[in-house]
Amino acid sequence: MRRSLLVVPVLLTASLLAACSSSGTTAEAPSASASAPEASASMTESATGATDPQCGTTLEEIAAKAKEEGNVNLIALPDTWANYAGILKSFRDTYGLEAPVANPDASSADELTAISTLQGQPDMPDAIDIGPSFVQQALDAGQIEPYVTTTWDEIPDNLKDAAGNWVGAYYGIMSIGTNATLVKNPPQTWADLTKPEYKGQVTINGDPREAGAAFAAVVAAALANGGSYDDIMPGIQYFADLKKSGNLQVLDVTEAGLLSGDVPIALDWSYNFPGVVPALTEAGFDFTSTIPADGLYGSYYAQSVVANAVHPCAARLWIEHITGDAGALGYLEGGAIPARYAALEAAGLITDEMKKSLPSAEVISKVTFPTAEQVEAMKMQVTDNWGPMVGDA
Repeated sequence: MRRSLLVVPVLLTASLLAACSSSGTTAEAPSASASAPEASASMTESATGATDPQCGTTLEEIAAKAKEEGNVNLIALPDTWANYAGILKSFRDTYGLEAPVANPDASSADELTAISTLQGQPDMPDAIDIGPSFVQQALDAGQIEPYVTTTWDEIPDNLKDAAGNWVGAYYGIMSIGTNATLVKNPPQTWADLTKPEYKGQVTINGDPREAGAAFAAVVAAALANGGSYDDIMPGIQYFADLKKSGNLQVLDVTEAGLLSGDVPIALDWSYNFPGVVPALTEAGFDFTSTIPADGLYGSYYAQSVVANAVHPCAARLWIEHITGDAGALGYLEGGAIPARYAALEAAGLITDEMKKSLPSAEVISKVTFPTAEQVEAMKMQVTDNWGPMVGDA
């Protein structure tokens, strides 16, 4: 499990997204509402419906063209990440296409490298799922093909790019997962993780310069230690201190690592733990997860069609699937909050049982998100300081 971060301010509410601030300051989550948010100041009025004439303008036309291509090349989609195993199965079953996933545990940076390295080859990725902090890099490199889905109007404006360069199909909140069989006193807060009893057990999910889950952990730790979206140095210092004390280990948080006991305590997204619990239970482990109240941070991931894709129509069909009902409900099953939650709830497709997999309404309502400018500044702080203070120290 891996990945990256966000580029526009987003709000979570108890039933989803509610009205969003359009100012350049950090947005605050308002009261619960099922309505879609207003567009932020950086957004412009967007089009509706599928927008690629070579593949068609209806889902049926796109699916027909995609079937002619035979498959879609995907990358960096672990089975237990937001229930991608279930979402991929529903895609294959519905459309009869192959959907091979290369390097499931790749980082967002790895995804963009794969596009460059495999350019024009049969196994080049056709669609990507990256942290939004990597979107501008992909755009600058000409790696993204704009695409507006048939469900565009039901996706909140701050979970999509007005030009169709990306859509944020799902999101979650940074959390602490603990193998309670190995760790008798599961930590509940960022402050708890500094205790000597957790020496060698606290696992950040990769390098925050490359992986969004790791970046999110740094931001959350900063918020828990007097930092802000304008200054996450307290978060970097927090992990420097964890390393110095011997509590920190830097590994990819995978199901194998959790099952082996190599990852007793994992810092990862709220939607990544439900998928590994069955295997851990079968292996005899008791597993628990919590969202630390002293440092709340959430983010979405951006999905895009790759420019010059080998299977361009299949790539569009994949984006249609993950933003359609089947994909959205699949994310929900995995504990992620789908972008079209409000539309699904209005249609009566979300049951109270499904909502149990989500963070509590109270937690969601407290989450705020940084502006694009704050994100870029945070990214630079990590780039400049993680190596000398933590990674290479």
